Amino acid sequence: MNGSEPPSDAAIPPPRPALHAFAWMTASGAAICGLNSLMKSVSVDLDPMQAQFLRSLFGVVAMLPVILSAVATSGLSIWWPRSLSGQLWRGVAHTGALSLFFISLPHLPLSDATALGFTTPIWVMLGAALLLRERVSLARWAAAGVGFGGMLIVIAPHWGLGSGSLFWSVVMLCSSPLFAASALITKSLTRTERPLTIVVWQGLTVSALSAPFAVAVWQMPSLRHWVMLATCGVLGSIGHYCMARAFALANVSAMQPVRFLDMVWAGLYGLLLFGEWPGLHALAGGALIVSATAWIAQREARSTAVRPPV
Repeated sequence: MNGSEPPSDAAIPPPRPALHAFAWMTASGAAICGLNSLMKSVSVDLDPMQAQFLRSLFGVVAMLPVILSAVATSGLSIWWPRSLSGQLWRGVAHTGALSLFFISLPHLPLSDATALGFTTPIWVMLGAALLLRERVSLARWAAAGVGFGGMLIVIAPHWGLGSGSLFWSVVMLCSSPLFAASALITKSLTRTERPLTIVVWQGLTVSALSAPFAVAVWQMPSLRHWVMLATCGVLGSIGHYCMARAFALANVSAMQPVRFLDMVWAGLYGLLLFGEWPGLHALAGGALIVSATAWIAQREARSTAVRPPV
């Protein structure tokens, strides 16, 4: 491999990169929604900043076998990034986004929190067009718009100025541009970094930046909290690794409509973990979201069957 080729964890590129990218992004959403479900429960008992720090730290611990194995065969330099500044800036953006997200998470229903996060794909698509010079097709905007409409249907029964959650909803919305910045930096990094390197450095930077705030509010977690946070660490590493793999295979804007499937994952986790049965609005909005995602996935697959992603 020469210096101009982006490294990859896969020896042979997949024959249908769009479908593979959609599969990686879908798996990422499933893992991260599971993480958010557990973090919502933990953040009720522990300060969100402490929970965020421990979740990130456990994410690094979960990857230690992979890290140490690579060091044993190739030396410590294999984990040194080609773009240290990019990794640090991504850590800053992601730490800020997570802080706002987890601070507001205990005050909102999981479905509302997930739905509000769907403003992030819009920011990502705008950033991809303006900063990464990606050509965002009308079909991608249409799929994002339909998915956003499905999200509005889902949260319609819960939204209202009299619900008492308006302030925390605004805080949650403020995390979206920062999450978008993190995603755009991730896409840029995939041109020179391995997905595993990106995930490891995310864990290191978020842990380091969150540590001072965690120490200031520290309280000893219970055994239940330790188990849940360790599970969150594993899910977080899996989710962000899958996301980095998706971004390495396709344009970041092409992957954003898949994010709306998170509403479906949130509904499933709500049922399994909290016994929350989806209502008519959730079923109707979820059907719209799945339809939009399946449609754009099919279009992207046909497009990349003729030419590789730009």
